[in-house]
Amino acid sequence: MLIAGFPAGAWGTNCFVAATGPGTECIVVDPGQDSAPGIAELVREHRLKPVAILLTHGHVDHMFSVTPVAGTYDATAWIHPEDRHLLIDPMAGVSKETARMLLGGDHTFTEPDDVRELADGATLELAGLTLSVDHTPGHTRGSVTFRTPYPADEVSEVMFAGDLLFAGSIGRTDLPGGDHATMLRTLRDKVLPLADDIVVLPGHGEQTSIGRERATNPFLQDL
Repeated sequence: MLIAGFPAGAWGTNCFVAATGPGTECIVVDPGQDSAPGIAELVREHRLKPVAILLTHGHVDHMFSVTPVAGTYDATAWIHPEDRHLLIDPMAGVSKETARMLLGGDHTFTEPDDVRELADGATLELAGLTLSVDHTPGHTRGSVTFRTPYPADEVSEVMFAGDLLFAGSIGRTDLPGGDHATMLRTLRDKVLPLADDIVVLPGHGEQTSIGRERATNPFLQDL
């Protein structure tokens, strides 16, 4: 299995490309600001063909490049219906500071040509990968995570966590659509039951694991 990622744009949002191996179809997770060149480089290096763009949520730092990237590769974009409106109106989900920064540039946002909506508990079969979808609201109303089996003895799955869970922290809930009580319920009901050996690939920062966060993350200790 091939998973490669890089931090993109001013927000350092982790963008990931995943495939069963070189020379195959692939998925792209969270193509944020200025991510298109990095995606193109990984596609060339590993001879990949993107067929789907998966969005963990609709915040602009995670979906900034979804339309041009989807258009370049004729790929389908997937997002939860609660966050779909942010594809064309990302200002509805950002802080005043972020809005001021974006308004300083010439940015127009449109939906990709092919958008499909995610549902809690769905299983996606894309690019030879099996991905389990969990609706994980709290950071936004339409936040989701994607889990896929990983062929290693010490790792059962990899989870693309977006801004739900970080190494030592959790996603903020003070932006429009965020709710702290909902976030805590999501962490209790959707994260804590997961196996310790699941590798967590967050939307920002370094990778971690469910076991590590269960043992050390202060936001999980009282759940």
